Amino acid sequence: MRSVPCWWRSVFLSAFLRGLAAAFLCVLLTTPALAAPKYPLSTRGPDIVDARGAKVRLVSVNWFGAESGEFVVGGLDRQPLEKIVKTVKAGGFNSVRLPWSNELVERNPVVEDRYLAANPKLKGKTALAVFDAVVDEIGRQGLMVVLDNHRSRGDWCCDEAHGDGLWWTPAYPESAWLADWKTVTARYANRPFVVAAELRNEIRPDPSLGLKPAWGGGDPRTDWRAAAMRGAAAVQAVNPKLLIIVGGIDYQSNLRGVREAPVSLSVPDKLVYAAHDYAWTHKPEDLADPALFARVAHERWGFVRDPGQPFTAPVYMSEWGGCTQNGPDGQPCKSDRIAFVQALATYARESGIDWAWWPLNGTQSAGYNRTAGAVEPYGLLDPTWGRWADPKVIEALTGVAP
Repeated sequence: MRSVPCWWRSVFLSAFLRGLAAAFLCVLLTTPALAAPKYPLSTRGPDIVDARGAKVRLVSVNWFGAESGEFVVGGLDRQPLEKIVKTVKAGGFNSVRLPWSNELVERNPVVEDRYLAANPKLKGKTALAVFDAVVDEIGRQGLMVVLDNHRSRGDWCCDEAHGDGLWWTPAYPESAWLADWKTVTARYANRPFVVAAELRNEIRPDPSLGLKPAWGGGDPRTDWRAAAMRGAAAVQAVNPKLLIIVGGIDYQSNLRGVREAPVSLSVPDKLVYAAHDYAWTHKPEDLADPALFARVAHERWGFVRDPGQPFTAPVYMSEWGGCTQNGPDGQPCKSDRIAFVQALATYARESGIDWAWWPLNGTQSAGYNRTAGAVEPYGLLDPTWGRWADPKVIEALTGVAP
């Protein structure tokens, strides 16, 4: 996700924008509730299903930080782990997408005590041990976990200026990416609530290497489709029960290549495609016209859910969101952001995609263009990590949770 100005706080100040929010709420609240899943999960056409064949819709939050140079999810300096997960569950979400970096797995440093101030029992533990505790608490409270290889080096994500655009770097070659996925997969193989592996976040050009990824083409340095199948094979060799989530190219906004060249897995009925969408990927006219928005979204990635096709599979919108609170600069949120959220919510409701809001975090983790501890403008939680930044947003999002 790339940082942009926020808008939600100002949205609810005018009657007109309150009306838009009410329409957004109405769209989301019509989504039917689903029973708790029986593991493992699989796919059936455009849907995710559980072991009984019942449809399961992933309604997630992104909880970032472990992929950063702090090597730990955010908020453990502000609130007890148990309380944060309890808040997520109370918000109506059924799953958490947890980003991690290859550097975390390979270095596994001891997490600095200051990042664990509200969780003294975790002090002195390594990054993987703390990550274990987070995963286990999520599962203990009945939620599912999606593991997301967010980047190679521990840092913020994503742009082109700071590298890590592909699934490999000179410091972390593909062999390391595959080995680290095997390590992580094996580590959580006995946790059935860990249901999915998202192989890589936001594949994009890497000017530092002079390379641009493609969906196909055969170049082992840039062919993301072929690399994704190698990554899937590595994961499935360790745990064939996991869903395999494969994002598109162009910052995960483009799945067009799937139409002619879908991904093939050695273990069938486990493939889910991932897309990302934010306001800045759309023209103003898209946001003003629900039908036009739907056509654009369908052409980019939504077509994957078309039934009866060789490429038919579920789509997990593993990142989308909008500003919930004024950021560190105190500037009001841009009004076009509500139009995007309303448009995507409408499309999500009509198309049945699974999704994960970016992010849960009430404060920023360290990284380029970031200030550790500063307000996270897109965060669902406020900077105390003890309250929702805007309860109206949660009231709306709760309507889509099973």
